[in-house]
Amino acid sequence: MKALVINCTLKPTPAPSNTEALAAVVVAEYARRGVPSEVVRAVDLQLTPGVERDMGGDDQWQTVHEQILASEILIIASPTWLGRPSSAAQRVLEQMDSMLGETDDAGRPVAFNRVAGIVVTGNEDGGHHVISEISGALVDIGFTVPGQSWTYWHLGPGPDFLDDERGHDWARSTGKAMAANLIGVAEALSVRPLGPPPS
Repeated sequence: MKALVINCTLKPTPAPSNTEALAAVVVAEYARRGVPSEVVRAVDLQLTPGVERDMGGDDQWQTVHEQILASEILIIASPTWLGRPSSAAQRVLEQMDSMLGETDDAGRPVAFNRVAGIVVTGNEDGGHHVISEISGALVDIGFTVPGQSWTYWHLGPGPDFLDDERGHDWARSTGKAMAANLIGVAEALSVRPLGPPPS
């Protein structure tokens, strides 16, 4: 089993990312449970606007697509901007739309039997809204989104996650619970996978 985290911060590497700091809690819990993880920053890549698997030119989505298909667990991690997911998160979800037209050898949508969760940070209200927008998109694409498969940190206007410890205990505990729930459902799907949709 393997997990992939797509960090949709607007800050390119190596800038510190609050979103990556909270996602690291989930990654650490995976490591503790023997599940390797990989983290990708979307803004470090050339992701061409569009909904095709390969938009041509210097589009790098194909690499991310292959990483998604090589993982049983997907985490979309996004900051909140103006009460909504980041533009990078929207770009990622739009390019994931191409998965709707792909099936495996058994005729199942390629996202079937993969689980997904959400990590959200910000300094304004809107954590649950961002979670609902991203999880709704992931369900549409075909991922299984278990109960309580998210964590967020929203303190209101003020310090960043990296600068203030307030609210961290709750965010960390829900992050660990999220990791456990995603592993549990991924293991269940590996034993009893979903079949192709009825025709």
